[in-house]
Amino acid sequence: MSNFKNQLNKVLNFSIKQTELVVAYVILWWGKYRVWRKARISRYQKLVWYRKITNLFITGFVLFLISLFLIDINFLWLFGKSPSLYSISNPEQNISSEIVSADGKVIGKFFTENRMPVKYEEISPIIIETLIATEDERFYEHFGVDVKGLFGAVKDMMKGDARGASTITQQLVKNMHKTRDQYSTGLFGYIPGVKLLIMKLKEWISAIKIEMLYSKQEILTMYFNTVDFGSNSFGVRTAARTYFKVSPSELNYEQSAVLIGLLKATTTYNPKTNPNNSKERRNVVLQNLVAHQIISQSVCDSLKELPIKLNYSVEQSYDGDALHFRAYLAKYLKDWQEENDYNIYTDGLKIHVTIDSRMQKYADEAVQKQMYTIQRRFFSHWQGENPWQDENHKEIKNFIEDIAKKTTAYAYLNEKYNGNADSINKYLNIPNKTKVFDYKLGEKDTTLSIMDSIRYMNHFMHTGFVVMEPNTRYVKAWVGDINFKYWQYDKVAQSKRQPGSTFKLFDYTAAIMNGKAPCDIVTDRPITWKYMEKGKPKSWSPQNTDWNFLPYPMSLKHAFARSINSVAVQVSQEVGIAEVIKYAHLLGIKTPLEDKPSTCLGSSDVSLLELVNSYGTVINEGLYQEPIVVLRIEDKDGNVIYEPKSEQKRVIPYEAAWLMTEMLKGGMTEPGGTTQALWEWDLFKYNTNFGGKTGTSSNHSDAWFVGVTKNLIGGAWVGGEHRSIHFRSGELGEGSRTALPIFALFMEKVLKDKSLQHYQGKFPTKPKEKIAKSYSCHTYIPKDTSLVDSTALIGIDSLQLEQPVEVPVEIGQ
Repeated sequence: MSNFKNQLNKVLNFSIKQTELVVAYVILWWGKYRVWRKARISRYQKLVWYRKITNLFITGFVLFLISLFLIDINFLWLFGKSPSLYSISNPEQNISSEIVSADGKVIGKFFTENRMPVKYEEISPIIIETLIATEDERFYEHFGVDVKGLFGAVKDMMKGDARGASTITQQLVKNMHKTRDQYSTGLFGYIPGVKLLIMKLKEWISAIKIEMLYSKQEILTMYFNTVDFGSNSFGVRTAARTYFKVSPSELNYEQSAVLIGLLKATTTYNPKTNPNNSKERRNVVLQNLVAHQIISQSVCDSLKELPIKLNYSVEQSYDGDALHFRAYLAKYLKDWQEENDYNIYTDGLKIHVTIDSRMQKYADEAVQKQMYTIQRRFFSHWQGENPWQDENHKEIKNFIEDIAKKTTAYAYLNEKYNGNADSINKYLNIPNKTKVFDYKLGEKDTTLSIMDSIRYMNHFMHTGFVVMEPNTRYVKAWVGDINFKYWQYDKVAQSKRQPGSTFKLFDYTAAIMNGKAPCDIVTDRPITWKYMEKGKPKSWSPQNTDWNFLPYPMSLKHAFARSINSVAVQVSQEVGIAEVIKYAHLLGIKTPLEDKPSTCLGSSDVSLLELVNSYGTVINEGLYQEPIVVLRIEDKDGNVIYEPKSEQKRVIPYEAAWLMTEMLKGGMTEPGGTTQALWEWDLFKYNTNFGGKTGTSSNHSDAWFVGVTKNLIGGAWVGGEHRSIHFRSGELGEGSRTALPIFALFMEKVLKDKSLQHYQGKFPTKPKEKIAKSYSCHTYIPKDTSLVDSTALIGIDSLQLEQPVEVPVEIGQ
């Protein structure tokens, strides 16, 4: 302890001595400074008057330069950070990223500030002249700070006519580097008057730096690319398109005068919201062009008489096509952005996607046409009743009230009234002016309470539709619902519902992988599956959808084509549900599936995207691949910074894929095949054949169809937002009546489009490899099934049961 005290005393004594030494030096320096200052004043007093003025001017100028330097380096953190030379020479701008379709069309953008850069050559000389004449008439003469303009501004201010004196370069500093907020910190920044002075001096310093680094043309280009013209339009390209639907090079004098007039106050002089103010300001700008001898007075007078002709449309982040797809795309790229330090909203990327704008248009049209038809049927079907009913067809109590409790309005009222139910319900039921979705108008104005609007919106049926190339897995069209503005929940990748009989693809794939063949003979008969669930014995006895069983023997291909439940359950029971789930995952289902018998009939939820991709694995000869939505991404300079690295992986043998393709084609060729509803459309004169599978879940809550061709596959889902909202009959609600027409309408348009002829084509008739199992059979339905001897049919490639009779009845869809 004594040693510690000794050491501490030594340190303290040393510190005291050092402090005394510093104080001594300061006193000595101060004394010398006072002597120097006294001598300086003495010499100054002996100078003649004009030398005194010169001395004062030089001293003031030097002190001013020193103060600029101190502000620029943020001396002692007094002035706040200023834009560095590096940041000025490498300016950062928030630039919109474009989403470009596979056929080269811009289908949308990602942005926080809607800005697309232009080159100097792309800007109309008229708007350049107008800008300089209005904002900075000595632009080509000064070095960033207009000294003459400053004296003029001070003179006018003394006369009571205050005006600005910022040059274009100074305005560029404010636009690009946000010097009045991002860089305005510092100890002196808390002093109101001093704060404004410091901000102005920072702008001068940065403007001088810009003038040192860039030419006048480059400064003008940067200005036009950064300035805010209001209405969410940043930069002249976006502004020209927003207000006039023209390019920057097409701007004339009156349009240029309107845009430049906006710079004084984008709200006050907005031509859409304040047309009179805008016209008055435009005319002031035009008159200023006369003063600068850019146009004549007669031309000016004629232009002043013209009304402002707008073609106004504010571009929002979700304008354009494939809106649900673009929302999915943003999530899809989230991890890539974080890993590679890019931002799709600010970095000006070009995101080339697999979507084809023509096919997207056809998909949107097909969905709108079919869903409008379905909606009319649905309204008629439930006329006078609410569709939210249980399995016993009784209206579900508090259905709308429970939905209301999940809304933000309810949460706000609940907090405001401390959970008082009477007050909350009162305000939830007060009618207000609002907008709602409407098929004919897109949306319509109406007066509804919050509760009534929930009731109204839950009377609509919904859909998802996606199309992809089976050989590449490029997604070509994506419709996530009937309307994006009112239903942003995506029904392609986000929503998961019971796939019904479309899941039978996996039942039969598992059967073929375990020795079965398309021409194996089976019977449609009652079946009971006994199993254990949570340690308790259970049994399951499924029925066909019409509660009947066909009385004749048939091939597996026929049973699959007619979607017969009992046969699907038979083959699944034989191989085991674990085997069915195994092949579902191998082919492309990523969602965990329930390990229970009913899964084989599609009781376990999946997404439409993964289901369609699984069908793609079969059509692509057993090769699995993730769906691809992005072809490449380029940075703002055109450098490719991303390309997909998806690889194809064999998950089932070629033979199994060939046989399952034949099974899918059987839906068109087997009597009573559920896919034969496609014959109603003009699809069969374009050298293209079809296959597919319908599906309908319990109570017709979910209707599905996956259609396949050699070069395109597409899947559609139709159902209510909630599972309790559905049709009450298969005649109205099954997959062949609701979902299949979407695919048919789409393919009709694609096949007729000569620019898309490469998607035509038939499935190959000869396999690449030897197929050991029989598949070329065809079931004929006898008139008198009592005469049928099934034993005579086994092993025969072409199953012929007396006279062929087409039976269009659809079972187990």
